[in-house]
Amino acid sequence: MNRDFPIHVSRILLVRLRQIGDVIFTTPAVHALRRRFPDAHLTYIVEPAAAPVVIDNPHLNDVIVAPRGRGLGGLLADVRLGRRLRAERYDLAIDFHGGPRASLLTWLSGAPARVGYTVAGRSWMYTRAVDRPRALRPRHSVENQWDLLTALGIPAPDPATSPVEMRVDPRVAALVSNRLAEAGVDSTTALVVVHVSAGNPFRRWPIAHFVALVGALADEDPRRRIVITSGPSEHDAAHRVIKDARARLGADAAARVISCGEFSLAELRALVDRAALYIGGDSGPLHVAATSHVPIVGLYGPTLPARSAPWRDPACATASVDAGALPCRPCHQRVCEPGDFRCLTSIQPEQVFEAATRVCRR
Repeated sequence: MNRDFPIHVSRILLVRLRQIGDVIFTTPAVHALRRRFPDAHLTYIVEPAAAPVVIDNPHLNDVIVAPRGRGLGGLLADVRLGRRLRAERYDLAIDFHGGPRASLLTWLSGAPARVGYTVAGRSWMYTRAVDRPRALRPRHSVENQWDLLTALGIPAPDPATSPVEMRVDPRVAALVSNRLAEAGVDSTTALVVVHVSAGNPFRRWPIAHFVALVGALADEDPRRRIVITSGPSEHDAAHRVIKDARARLGADAAARVISCGEFSLAELRALVDRAALYIGGDSGPLHVAATSHVPIVGLYGPTLPARSAPWRDPACATASVDAGALPCRPCHQRVCEPGDFRCLTSIQPEQVFEAATRVCRR
């Protein structure tokens, strides 16, 4: 081990507060740390939205769910959490996030070895700060986060041996199976999950495109059942897709395009295991699906597949669909310079359908 780190590591603190996909991208590192320190106590701090990703991770001993507070109350809550962390006497703390709150909690832990990214004004909170280029280079997020492990002598990751992970709770799987059965879907049904992302304009594929895609998938195989899912802020868009797709298909459409209500993150993970195909944009649910072996088609607008494609065994069928080379792509997703989000809206339903056909035939 590098001389900057303690010879004996028995307690490790990991910090990655947001987002769902980013937390999923740390799970190969969690597994690697467990292999490197098989007897260590591993604790993970996460915010509530992404907590289901790691709450049942078999390589962790403890998960601390830390809601984000506001103002002075939020700061005081973090100070109290910091005292709790300091009392745990961690030997090593790794901040996979790098934001102000994550940096503070890492520092407050009092771990003698604290690893994080070089960030202006906060690098002093770490005993080892690792450079993270700010340019949108075509390097996967898993590899970027893995840079924090290189000082521990842990070799570079391989998606075949270090895939992303999210455990399925058998009780949740049973609940999802019951909901599907109520909708007429049994274990022999060819099920397709189409996730509608509409809240963030940089991830908003047009509703008309979703409708055309669902129609094409249903027309290809009348026995196929298509479940439309969405996030909490996208219910209206999902209902519109269901309504318009059913109108397009006509007779027996309600049985073929299914609405099973809202799925939690844990339920979505269980649902994907029942599917023959998952289709969705580059967002948290796509990476939840990537923790399964189900064929996946991902839609990429301002992001690059090289940075955020599903990180899993290449033997799992996966396809990425994007708009190709555009002068404004990739971008930081703050302002769309052309104003029309062409990187995403120019992706045609036919392209996605062809990709779906391709991965299903593998």
